[in-house]
Amino acid sequence: MVIATMNDGDGTMIATRTRVKRLGSAKSKAQLRALLLIAPLLIFLLLVFVLPIALLLTRAVDNRAASAALPYTMSALSTWDEQSPPDEALFAAFAADLKQSPRDQIAEVAKRLNYYETGMRSMLLKTARTIRNAEPPYKTAFVAIDPKWETQHYWTIIKNASPPFTDYYLLASLDLERDATGAIGRVSAENAVHVDVLIRTFVVSASVTVICLFLGYPLAALIARSKGAVANTLLILVLLPFWTSLLVRTSAWVVLLQGRGVINSALIWLGLIDPAHPLDLIYNRIGVLIAMTHVLLPFMVLPIYSVMKSIPPVYLRAASSLGAPPVSAFFRIYLPMSMPGVSAGGLLVFILALGYYITPALVGGPGDQMVSYFIAYYSNQVTNWGMAAALSTILLVAVLILYAVYNRIVGIDRLRIG
Repeated sequence: MVIATMNDGDGTMIATRTRVKRLGSAKSKAQLRALLLIAPLLIFLLLVFVLPIALLLTRAVDNRAASAALPYTMSALSTWDEQSPPDEALFAAFAADLKQSPRDQIAEVAKRLNYYETGMRSMLLKTARTIRNAEPPYKTAFVAIDPKWETQHYWTIIKNASPPFTDYYLLASLDLERDATGAIGRVSAENAVHVDVLIRTFVVSASVTVICLFLGYPLAALIARSKGAVANTLLILVLLPFWTSLLVRTSAWVVLLQGRGVINSALIWLGLIDPAHPLDLIYNRIGVLIAMTHVLLPFMVLPIYSVMKSIPPVYLRAASSLGAPPVSAFFRIYLPMSMPGVSAGGLLVFILALGYYITPALVGGPGDQMVSYFIAYYSNQVTNWGMAAALSTILLVAVLILYAVYNRIVGIDRLRIG
């Protein structure tokens, strides 16, 4: 009745508002249904992918082991000025912690202290075994076990390991450290390895990306221009490596590239090389580049091929009819139109190459191992989760920075995978 008493303009406005509200409500319900449909997948990714990665990255700054195992010692060290010799109260607090803390916690603290000073692991474990039966005065008992406990240097190391969070691992992953005054400086030359490893990782990944581009672009163009059975055969040959295990493909290259392998044997049979001096193709950078290029080449070919397949051939014919030479038509028309596929393939190959572990480990030498090898070494062999997490964090940050630069220069919106 109310609407009926209004004029036509007001009635139309109310009806329009009503329709807008209904459309908004329907849209909200559709979005809610879509969210509920993908909720199981989001929860799965959060629990098995995002959360484990986040927990691993927190290990790069986590330093709660010392404060949990040595609470009395850390409380006593908080008031110590690091200049005067350690007093009896500090030794008594340390003895109380070593007596009450479980052996596995003491072993973890000893291992972490050994990162700061070589030899502290054995020193602390020996002290923990002996001090359990000691009686006051504890300073005499500690000095009798090891005279080093009387110096301030080792107590300073324990104090520096006391904060719940530390930048030690992140600095060490960049070959940096803090001196006695807290200033950041370079580590000694014999211990500076991580920066070289990070640079090597990016150099190898960029080299593989460039090689895959030079090999994959003509191959993708050939497949895109072929028709019928020829195109299908070439595409199957590109996809064929996906049907074989990565470990099997890498092992096959070991057989092919070794000193008496298939390639060297064939070259010797042809008389192209001296049998006493076969080509050095494995356990060096050459072997790594060859094997990684073979594995990652399909990831370059397929995005480029998908873009080239959508480029109408009439564009090149039109350029030719207007008098453009083939080279000019390629660089001014075909290449710019295929750049989204080149960008996608290059980014995909580069990111995949950064995390390669098996291929460099099998066909590379000691100077060809990438950062993933050292992450596996710290996590599996020496159980140094802090360094493994720090290297992972540095690699992740570097990739994000390169991604931001790539997006600024090329534009992520131009990527086309298919």
